[in-house]
Amino acid sequence: MTTILVTGGTGTLGRHVTERLRSDGHEVRALSRHARPYDVDLRRGGPALDAALTGVPTVVHCASSPRGGDEEAAEQLIAAARRAGVGHLVYISIVGVDQVPFGYYRTKFAVERRIERSGLGFTILRTTRFHDLLASLFTSLATSPVLPLPAGVADQPVEVAEVADRLAELALAAPAGRVADLGGPEVRPLDSLARSFLRATGRRRGVVNVPLAGRTYRAFRAGGHLVPERAVGRGTFEEYLARRSG
Repeated sequence: MTTILVTGGTGTLGRHVTERLRSDGHEVRALSRHARPYDVDLRRGGPALDAALTGVPTVVHCASSPRGGDEEAAEQLIAAARRAGVGHLVYISIVGVDQVPFGYYRTKFAVERRIERSGLGFTILRTTRFHDLLASLFTSLATSPVLPLPAGVADQPVEVAEVADRLAELALAAPAGRVADLGGPEVRPLDSLARSFLRATGRRRGVVNVPLAGRTYRAFRAGGHLVPERAVGRGTFEEYLARRSG
């Protein structure tokens, strides 16, 4: 049995990773700001983080926030992991962080670089966006009479539980550096995915494709966030929506 610490262990991805590892018989410490006994703000670090890492050989770093603080959190985690003698740091990143000049992606890429230079054994997995995140986006946009979408952009959503399975597998293996990306099973136009969401949720909205400008939009339109050659996920967006509505 291995002791593994999962940062963001109560979040969308982290709780799946935690459940998977525990079901396989491992001791898991789920760390988040509000989960006792490992309630730690990674941006501040401190004695509570050191205590959480005591006797831990492997960390799966799932904690992240689009609102900022990821680089500071990574710096604290890396320093504490060095002090604790952690042998393996597994990090979940996003396909396209080195291709799309979007603020949150730039931050994730900066964290990748910090981990690579940390001196720790590490594994980095990039995946496409989760079904959950796409559904949240459409829910937010559907508050208006029409659902506006960036014209010409596709997506490749992946099932979060499949990502958790892969992270658990990587956590139990030796450090492997950056491993092959994991993409969802289908590359689909964003408006096609939105119409599936509207049908599944019983919403009547027009879908409007809006041409945008700027480097970030051009990078998304060029597919910098997609990996059609790594469409290894199995669960489709429609299957996710069916479970969500059931």
